[in-house]
Amino acid sequence: MKTQMAYAKEGVFTTQMQAVAQKEGVSEAFLLESIAQGTIIIPANCNHTNLDPHGIGTGLRTKVNVNLGVSNDCVDYTEEMQKVTLSHDFGIESIMDLSNYGKTSHFRDELIKVSKAMIGTVPVYDAVGFLEKDLKDINARDFIDVVYHHAKSGVDFMTIHAGINSRAAFMFEQSHRLTNIVSRGGSVLYAWMKMKEAENPFYEYFDDLLEICARFDVTLSLGDALRPGSTHDASDSAQLAELLELSLLTQRAWQANVQVMIEGPGHMCIDEIESNVKLQKRVCKGAPFYVLGPLVVDIGAGYDHISGAIGGAVAAAAGADMLCYVTPAEHLRLPNLADVRDGIVATKIAAHAGDIAKLPKERDIDDKMSMARQAIDWGKMFGYAIDGKKARAMFNERKPEELHSCSMCGKMCAMNTMNTILQGEEVSLS
Repeated sequence: MKTQMAYAKEGVFTTQMQAVAQKEGVSEAFLLESIAQGTIIIPANCNHTNLDPHGIGTGLRTKVNVNLGVSNDCVDYTEEMQKVTLSHDFGIESIMDLSNYGKTSHFRDELIKVSKAMIGTVPVYDAVGFLEKDLKDINARDFIDVVYHHAKSGVDFMTIHAGINSRAAFMFEQSHRLTNIVSRGGSVLYAWMKMKEAENPFYEYFDDLLEICARFDVTLSLGDALRPGSTHDASDSAQLAELLELSLLTQRAWQANVQVMIEGPGHMCIDEIESNVKLQKRVCKGAPFYVLGPLVVDIGAGYDHISGAIGGAVAAAAGADMLCYVTPAEHLRLPNLADVRDGIVATKIAAHAGDIAKLPKERDIDDKMSMARQAIDWGKMFGYAIDGKKARAMFNERKPEELHSCSMCGKMCAMNTMNTILQGEEVSLS
């Protein structure tokens, strides 16, 4: 089995590439060159047979990822599958299973079976439950075995925290952060390294990881274990030290024809986002950038989907290629279906806001919405809306007697006034 990158270097235009080119309206030559250079990826595990392929990277629309999965405090696989269905309804391109409790393979297998979205996982989350060992009893090769298990099952991309090696860990220890390490995977690996007095196993055995990824065409999502968990900690020496390590690992992955994307910060002041995106793109030679939010304030508990959407829009406009959604429940609890819906819509708005800044053709649907508003065509307006179901429900909640307006403006609707007067008719507000 060859990877999409290997095929692109040979000039072979795969069926996955054909699907992406058609969706994005880009040429075969552009896509082949970009995938060969690593600036566009198509996560597509050879064992994910019902995958609907999507491209992530420069020149393509910003994609959205939804996180779901169970924890030891909330085990309800039925609800998690309902979140999958909701994600499909909104056309979400990527779903990450972050389950970190019990035997998670059954849910993951079912997810891969039913979902056409790209599926991602974080193998280190699964290590303790899958191996049924305490952290201190897990050896380095055990972590690699879990990666193999996930790859064989059909996972399209995996978050691997290989950048928090001993050098980056040292920089973290000198950083005097307010929030230390907020990455779950990063904190587990750092704790393991300290207890074992050993190197990060994902870094030590990185070549073995590449062999697994190349065999199944799994994309490496190089995790930012040292991402800032507060605006205070953003752009510090620890974050930047890890970014440099990720750049070196990216070069090694490309040499093995393994596709890569880089994960980015979770919290960051709004004026730092653009420079961080551009720095990542430069340091990592244009590898696609995948960000969580970023959240632009730390005090938005209960409304972090709004904070994340603000940061996500800025990041997407600056060149970020995929946004991980943030729900209102971030930092508080496992999200329910309503939280997931709010997070999806907020992040899709952010992604589209970025796209109409960097891809002018993406403005077409906004122009269509504007024309529908001018014509007061409610059916078309609901059709163009990101969440047309909610828009229709809100309109009908206080529906006016006459459909030439909504219940806010009534007879003083500017659209209706202008349509009437420009047609040469008299305007009556009585």
